[in-house]
Amino acid sequence: MEITPKHIERIEKMTFASVYPHYVTKVEKKGRTKEELHQVIDWLTGYDDKKIQELIDENATFGIFFEKAKLNPNANLIKGLICGYRIEEIEHPLTKQVRYLDKLVDELAKGKTLDKILRK
Repeated sequence: MEITPKHIERIEKMTFASVYPHYVTKVEKKGRTKEELHQVIDWLTGYDDKKIQELIDENATFGIFFEKAKLNPNANLIKGLICGYRIEEIEHPLTKQVRYLDKLVDELAKGKTLDKILRK
């Protein structure tokens, strides 16, 4: 994945609040719940329901969202393709972290069990 300065700026300025409703819609369309989505976000970032809502209310950018996160030590086990890119080949840290979250949401929507999604 070619990371340009423009791409980095776009990712850093994108807000979690603008993407979160799409995550909810995606998983609920496939019969999963908002609570399961929050479990996935909590596993990756350490954010509980209250903190997720605070970040939404603050309109936190993904830059801030992941800067404040305590990334799960097993996050590096998240591999595969997302949006046409192989996660393990992404070098830019923030882009990789955003794609980790995208991949977990995708796996949830595709019906994977939480044990598998959470790399237990």
